[in-house]
Amino acid sequence: MTLTSNCSSLTEVSEFFLNCFVRSPNWQRWLSVPLSLLFFLAMGANAILLTTIWLEASLHEPMYYLLSLLSLLDIVLCLTVIPKVLLIFWFDLRSVSFAACFLQMYVMNCFLAMESCTFLVMAYDRYVAICHPLRYPSIITDQFIVKAAIFIVGRNALLTILVPILSARLHYCHSNIIDNCICANLSVSKLSSDDITVNRLLQFAGGWTLLGSDLILIFLSYSFILRAVLRLKAKGAAAKALSTCGSHFILILFFSTILLVFVLTHVAKKMVSPDVPILLNVLHHVIPAALNPIVYGVRTQEIKQGILKLLRKSP
Repeated sequence: MTLTSNCSSLTEVSEFFLNCFVRSPNWQRWLSVPLSLLFFLAMGANAILLTTIWLEASLHEPMYYLLSLLSLLDIVLCLTVIPKVLLIFWFDLRSVSFAACFLQMYVMNCFLAMESCTFLVMAYDRYVAICHPLRYPSIITDQFIVKAAIFIVGRNALLTILVPILSARLHYCHSNIIDNCICANLSVSKLSSDDITVNRLLQFAGGWTLLGSDLILIFLSYSFILRAVLRLKAKGAAAKALSTCGSHFILILFFSTILLVFVLTHVAKKMVSPDVPILLNVLHHVIPAALNPIVYGVRTQEIKQGILKLLRKSP
């Protein structure tokens, strides 16, 4: 008798329980405060950035539309993951329904890929602005942003949907305790009595295909930018361009580095505590969201001026 047929004779689970930091329960105590602060910083900073771009007419340009899209993605990712984690930390509310678990899995996979793709479009925007400044107004238009947004949403919504679908079709009847703070694909699917080889391969291939290709193209864009910047002869122009693009690139590198460390810690399970990848996974949904509006928004002179204008107008 197969495992699946054994499962069919039992009642399949209708909900899961998220078991955060089993081996390091003390982490929840000291993590709850900084995680709360990071969450409120991310939500507040992105809300201010979105409001400023929406209300300030001078910011209704392609580059700021991309910043708005990035902020929206950050807000959705934060709301999908962090409130539930804080409810577990504060009130021990660990249960999550079957449907909600796989919905969270889809949103996390889809929106992280969308964010990576948005970074790619923003890198291309900076490449055109610095390497082909005279052609910038004719290339980076409102129509370009619409097409880019359709590409970002369409590519990632379609190419990430198989992960939660395949996981949801597995049979779950022996255990419903997820050793994670979130409904990550492999953390959930390993509870099944079915063979999950396809799920593992799809997660690996999909992640490296989407995020890996984006990262390679981003590196190419910034290498062309660096070469063009070093040729600038106008006084202060190179320093200004390096300052702006350098901070952008560091943030993108930080986004990618957390993912890389997360993968490496999964590979080297015996060398690190199993709670470390869980911690990295949670932080990856809030730290970039808190930093993005500061690096991309507040460091941009036009957005600074827009925020100051709004503050002067407010009673």
